[in-house]
Amino acid sequence: MGATRPRCSTPRGRAPAGEGGGKKNGEWVGKVLANTVKRGRVLVATGARCARGGPWPPAPSWCRWGPGTPVSMVLGAVAVAVLAGLVLLLLLVPPVTWHLVPFLWVDLVAFGALVRSSLRCQWRLNRRPPVTLLDVFQDHARCQPRRPLLRFQEEVYTYEDVERQSNRAARALGHQLGLQPGQPVGVLLPNEPTYVWTWLALAKLGCPMACLNCNVRGQALRHALAAARITLLLASLDLQAAVEEVLPALQHDGIRVFYLSSTSPTPGVEALLPTIKAASDEPLPSHHRAGTTASSKAMYIYTSGTTGLPKAAVITEKKLMMVASLGRLCGLRPDDVIYTTLPLYHSAGLLIGVGGCFEVGATCVLRAKFSASQFWDDCRRYNVSVIQYVGELMRYLCNTPKRPNDREHGVRMALGNGLRAEVWKEFLQRFGPISICEFYGATEGNAGFINYTGKIGAVGRANMFLKSFAPFELIKYNVEADEPVRDERGLCIRVRPGESGLLVIKITKNTPFHGYAGDSQKTEKKILRDVLVKGDAFFNSGDLLMIDHEKFVYFQDRVGDTFRWKGENVATTEVEATLAMVDFIQEVNVYGVSVPGCEGRCGMAAIRLKAGASFEGESFYTFTGDTLPSYAAPRFVRIQDALEITGTFKQCKGNLVKEGFDPNVIKDPLFFRDDKKKSYVPLNPDTYAAILDMKLNL
Repeated sequence: MGATRPRCSTPRGRAPAGEGGGKKNGEWVGKVLANTVKRGRVLVATGARCARGGPWPPAPSWCRWGPGTPVSMVLGAVAVAVLAGLVLLLLLVPPVTWHLVPFLWVDLVAFGALVRSSLRCQWRLNRRPPVTLLDVFQDHARCQPRRPLLRFQEEVYTYEDVERQSNRAARALGHQLGLQPGQPVGVLLPNEPTYVWTWLALAKLGCPMACLNCNVRGQALRHALAAARITLLLASLDLQAAVEEVLPALQHDGIRVFYLSSTSPTPGVEALLPTIKAASDEPLPSHHRAGTTASSKAMYIYTSGTTGLPKAAVITEKKLMMVASLGRLCGLRPDDVIYTTLPLYHSAGLLIGVGGCFEVGATCVLRAKFSASQFWDDCRRYNVSVIQYVGELMRYLCNTPKRPNDREHGVRMALGNGLRAEVWKEFLQRFGPISICEFYGATEGNAGFINYTGKIGAVGRANMFLKSFAPFELIKYNVEADEPVRDERGLCIRVRPGESGLLVIKITKNTPFHGYAGDSQKTEKKILRDVLVKGDAFFNSGDLLMIDHEKFVYFQDRVGDTFRWKGENVATTEVEATLAMVDFIQEVNVYGVSVPGCEGRCGMAAIRLKAGASFEGESFYTFTGDTLPSYAAPRFVRIQDALEITGTFKQCKGNLVKEGFDPNVIKDPLFFRDDKKKSYVPLNPDTYAAILDMKLNL
């Protein structure tokens, strides 16, 4: 595409397994960093060579020293040189003193890997023309055309298959629909191979893809399309009902709709698959992507949030490549088979899962929907070595009946986020010594954390080297006022170790925030200004985190989920983690509800019981009294057959908060914490009326 590139030029170098410190890792880091700056040019990795064994091409003009060298590259090389000096200095430090800084080596190794990854992305995107993730995929398609890229049910698609199919789709979409570079296209598809070749086809045309949530309907779907200024929608026939519900409104808005199917039962919606099959599978000319740069919009991914309308987060080519590199940072290898049941309309499944395979040349096993009962059978069937997860998914796996073959699988690593400590421990005890790579980050965020030490319950470390690369702070937050606490100068206040604080990440050239498409107000709302000095700007994560005295970082809660009761802050995640230990509870969702005449919000828990179990009011009262502060113990309990979750397995609290604890409205069994009876007792209309009349003291 464009200028001729050497075949098979995707970097393959990586850190040795088990980056946990020690002489071997120290030697490796020193070698990487020393070679990164030798001969006055920026290299991607130690001894970097083409995947077929040939040497790397000469460094392009932009990365040689001399007049006109970009300042960012000079600073990057200087930073690496300084890091190399630190390594050499530390190698001289007597090993007997290492216990004084027990995590220094592992922090340094992790930072070295991050610098290396960042330079790799920068090296690619600063070439002329830039090397994007699409180009990396195409390199693999040329180097290993017969290697499976996707496995779906009984189907197998090689890199060459997907390359050719995406060429056909790109030609059909370009010729039939008249797509122009830069024109966003909405995609409403379930987890299936079509999603992947459609993404690649649109990328080849230079068209950003808007990844629509398959579960959105009606006004929310129209809002999502309008936010990204979509004028063309590609949908699955499986989602016919969702399409037909809004079709008249879409046609009124001038939005064309097509099915990626062989036939169409819907008047006014054409089926595109026959046209795609008839198209040539020859590569497209490069002029479609002639204007692509690192800051070009690659796609829009909608935040899944548990409340409100979806927001279209802007994903640039640079961010796309950085997120796709996360798997490599965690140890994803070319010979891995990664299993994802996460929805492809979200960043974890699409960018980290499929994109991670594009990055290293691995294989991805797709499943239409998560199934706890079939999960490990699939892992054995497809020889899976890496699994993707979110926290609730792991809980579902731990809640399945135990089997004799629970440890009979080839999974070596689990990659994901939101895993609670108690589930983490149970998962390892039951399914064996799998390496857990927990990370923290937001789709629209400008930085994140990776737990590279394996510390159970942590999302990462406050690495002093990392902080120089991506400055962040935990600041005091007033939960009741829903705003940061500021001092007499109007600046924010850092929290102390062990205290929860709002995570904010400085917006810089290295860590930009691109905001949301079509909504400047929501973009501005995520920017916090005058944090440490007047005029600075930080990304507001909306999350409360805590850093302990060893510099480990722990997720605490969302700011909207934490509530205040009896003058104290109650973190819903902490209460949920405690209640999950009760033997008759399968799942639990904790939230705060308003009570007339009371300040703040009162704790309530929605509970799904284990099969065959019943709610035991007395034992639950005793347990909460023994394990939770009095202000954190839920005053109300709601028993549900199923807890509402989003497509990415996040618990929904919005509807529960709105419905409150009114037995006249809620048909589910309700219970009230009765301190006189030392039990949770059924909440009847009389008790409810007494609470409203403030005759019953909470």
